[in-house]
Order: sequence, then structure tokens, then C-alpha cells
Amino acid sequence: MGIETVLGDITQQHVDVVVNAANSSLLGGGGVDGAIHAAAGPRLLAACRELRATTLPDGLPVGRAVATPAFDLPARWVVHTVGPDRHRGQTDPALLASCVTSSLDVADGLGATSVALPAVGAGVYGWDAAQAADVAVGAARAWVDAHPGASVTTVRFVLFSPALLGAFDAALARA
Repeated sequence: MGIETVLGDITQQHVDVVVNAANSSLLGGGGVDGAIHAAAGPRLLAACRELRATTLPDGLPVGRAVATPAFDLPARWVVHTVGPDRHRGQTDPALLASCVTSSLDVADGLGATSVALPAVGAGVYGWDAAQAADVAVGAARAWVDAHPGASVTTVRFVLFSPALLGAFDAALARA
């Protein structure tokens, strides 16, 4: 299994799973969430509304993950996860780590071999890029080490800016 970093657009990744840094409503938003919803097309919003109407009437809790089809994306599935919002006092790194591990658990349960993750929490939720990178890379490394027989063989952090890429590259070098 490998962990890698790339500079790019997560909506263009040819992987089995794209992880969405969603909000708890699952009904779209800004940043990565808005880009994924726009690229996946309106059926993604319909699938998320169905989740809200059935299994997640109160929304997706912070640190948890759930899958939908990816529709118009080049991926097969979107795994939605909700990062902790530092502006709302959600400062526990374990919640941020859970976003990564829960997403990888869901992806593995789907039989996915490749997963693209954004820098969950490092946008409007206020996490420092270096801290978000350290937590995410550390969680991915721990998950990979704990799951030697997993279907997931590639964990790719897809970063939208050179600064985030630098933070994730540094974290990966330390991991």
C-alpha cells in the first residue's frame, strides 16, 4: 500500500473513491464540497437527500463517513466525511483523524483499491495546514499499517494549492 501526495483537482482523479469534505447536511456547500457536487451532477445531491431522508435524518456526524455513487465524476464512489470545525470549538485532532480512518474503512468496505482525499479541515473549518497534514497523514499511515490485507492499495492526498502540497509532503516525510 502506498500513500502519495499530488497537486491537482480532486474532481479529476481517476480513482475508485473520491473523499468529499462535506458538511453535516450532505446537501452541498463551498470549497471541495461544492466542487464535487458540481462535477458529479445533480444525481449526487439526490443521493445525499435520500440518505438524509432514510439513514441519516440528523445529518452525518463529525468524523464519520458514508458513500454514494460518484455519478459524473471519473471515480466510482464519493465517500462523504465531515471534518471538525475549529471555529465551533471542535479542536480534537482525533475527530480529524477519524475523517481519514472512517473514509478508508468505508472505501475498503466497498472493495475500492484507490482513494483520493482532500485536506479535510484545512479550509473554512480553520485547521492549520501543517496540523491538518500531520493528523491526516498520520491517520492514513496508521490505517494502512493496521490493514495489511485491505483492498485499498493507494491513498492519494490531492491538494489544491502548492502551500497545502508542501505541508502534506512534509508530513509524509515525517510519517
